[in-house]
Amino acid sequence: MVASVSDLLKNNNLSVTDTRVKILEYFMESDGALSPGDLERLSGKNFDRVTIYRTLQAFLDKGIIHSIPSLENTTLYAICKDECSEGRHFDNHAHFICSVCGKTYCLDDVVIPNVKLPKGFVAIQRDLILSGKCSHCQINI
Repeated sequence: MVASVSDLLKNNNLSVTDTRVKILEYFMESDGALSPGDLERLSGKNFDRVTIYRTLQAFLDKGIIHSIPSLENTTLYAICKDECSEGRHFDNHAHFICSVCGKTYCLDDVVIPNVKLPKGFVAIQRDLILSGKCSHCQINI
């Protein structure tokens, strides 16, 4: 996995540092979205908050991860699965927040429909957040 993580960083003109490699590995191993606090906990406090935020911003700028607004008015992040690139995100899918376990999932097959906006309005970002019980919590009731 480290070779592919290193290649991803190199292909996006990012220096391969231990911090970037580890944070990218956390995203690749996760089955849901991660918050900066999640990354801090996963690292065992090995990464300071400023380093985490700078790394997230670099990954976001390069199209490696995308942001997801949460119901608690914080931002979560998930790995981009589409052909995103620097300054161009194509993650046009819905997100699901489980009200039981709290995980946030990318619903890659649920496409956000186009919305016709009134004259003079321009959308910069489109988000569709659904909440309820995820398949794992639904089974374990």
